[in-house]
Amino acid sequence: MRNFRHSPGRPDVAGFYDQRTSSVQYIISDPATRRCAILDPVLDFDEKSGTTATHHADELLDYVAREGLIVDWILDTHPHADHFSAAQYLKEKTGAPTAIGAYVTQVQALWKDIYNWPDFPDDGRQWDHLFVEGDTFHVGEIEGRIMFSPGHTKASITYVIGDAAFVHDTLFQPDGGTARADFPGGNAHKLWDSIQAILALPDDTRLFTGHDYMPGDREPEWESTVSVQRETNIHLQDSPTAESFIALRNERDAKLPMPKLILHALQVNIRGGDLPEPEDNGRRYLKIPLDALPGAAWDDEARS
Repeated sequence: MRNFRHSPGRPDVAGFYDQRTSSVQYIISDPATRRCAILDPVLDFDEKSGTTATHHADELLDYVAREGLIVDWILDTHPHADHFSAAQYLKEKTGAPTAIGAYVTQVQALWKDIYNWPDFPDDGRQWDHLFVEGDTFHVGEIEGRIMFSPGHTKASITYVIGDAAFVHDTLFQPDGGTARADFPGGNAHKLWDSIQAILALPDDTRLFTGHDYMPGDREPEWESTVSVQRETNIHLQDSPTAESFIALRNERDAKLPMPKLILHALQVNIRGGDLPEPEDNGRRYLKIPLDALPGAAWDDEARS
């Protein structure tokens, strides 16, 4: 966990790094009112044993209690492909409402078909609030607003809270470049447009990313600014036009394996982090479709 503290009227941001999934969770708080939002929380899952746990989510709750915070929101930027969301668990613990972008319904419809769930409700009811472009909300007295940022997924949104923007899997740290756009529903052209909209924010806007894969084995990092990204992001420097960026992104994505938890995680995350209901023996089960996605291990070997 790392804190980034700023003057009153601007949010304090605490980042919590999950080594297993290279994910960053955030607690964004108003220092004047001690109210906060939790963003992109991780529910622990071990794919080898099938075990779930709440270690990371409980670390967030410990921080909230230690800092004397009140949780206003539990926010998701999009349905994640590499970890389970702890949104439902944290809602049960705090009573705070959950929220995500309204286009999550398109992601639900897409994955509903992949999982062959004809009765699955794909209207976003699994969250308490669905945000659309331009919506505003508050964390304490600090105003937040919504930017629709598709490309990585159909539903991705950026939360701009005070002087901080949470850009999820759109921009990584400058030495990490940009996010992939080859998941079902992804689109490299839309990713480019989303990045340009983020880079149109004021130069000193703090940008917080959703992952860090530690290029060169450096320590994990997750904060930059608009000006730093514009001037030093390796993918934007190498590919400064829409056409060159799309070509770069598509070429890179064609060589990437699918995340190891994508088929596990999406069936939980399109439910807002709610695990499948127990069956008659009291156990919960995941459903893994076969031959549903590209990127098999032997395809990677053939490309190397």
